[in-house]
Amino acid sequence: MNAAAVLAQLETLGNPTDREGMSRFGISTEHALGIRMPVIQKLAKELKRNHELALELWQTKVHEARLLAVYLADPKQVTEDLMEQWVSDFNSWDLCDQTCGVLFDRTPFAFSKAKEWAQREPEYQKRASFVMMATLALHAKKSPDEQFLQFFPLMIAKADDNRNFVKKAVNWALRQIGKRSLTLNQAAIAAAEEIKQQPTKSARWIATDALRELQTPALSERLRLKASK
Repeated sequence: MNAAAVLAQLETLGNPTDREGMSRFGISTEHALGIRMPVIQKLAKELKRNHELALELWQTKVHEARLLAVYLADPKQVTEDLMEQWVSDFNSWDLCDQTCGVLFDRTPFAFSKAKEWAQREPEYQKRASFVMMATLALHAKKSPDEQFLQFFPLMIAKADDNRNFVKKAVNWALRQIGKRSLTLNQAAIAAAEEIKQQPTKSARWIATDALRELQTPALSERLRLKASK
């Protein structure tokens, strides 16, 4: 199936009501059809991995075609240049999160791009940095704590960004990494305490919300048991 045929199929699946609903959740609908993620994921399973098709679908600029492309693309064929091309196209949080959490964080460039993108100014590019950190904490099971410790200075430095989709991603990264191990939990709590001292509303929210989760007795007990094995 080529990109034109897939796009035609996507157009039959579009729902105007769902498209209207997307805008209420802060998703750009300029090139959207209104298709829910489970439908896109089901279609991706039917089509199977197809990197060339993914590249063609991304070029259509259709929101759902790009979401589908994320599932069809092969992480082993993703280059740094492709990551730069795609991250510059991010125009909504869901496309950013799906691309980083389904595809980009499975590439050899994930850790370096997470650090690099933290210095970017565009909202969704900077969000991509911290989403990558959070999803690497979930998916990079064999990566040592040292690889994640390097992220905390970036969270501390960028916690003053009051843009909604940036501050929420910083908070997500802080919480997710802090739930990975006892060492990272302690480091995350220390980072949150430092962030809390910053004078901005975004920093105080990031820290207060993260500490609420990072300091729960249940999490502490789980991480202690994990460390003792």
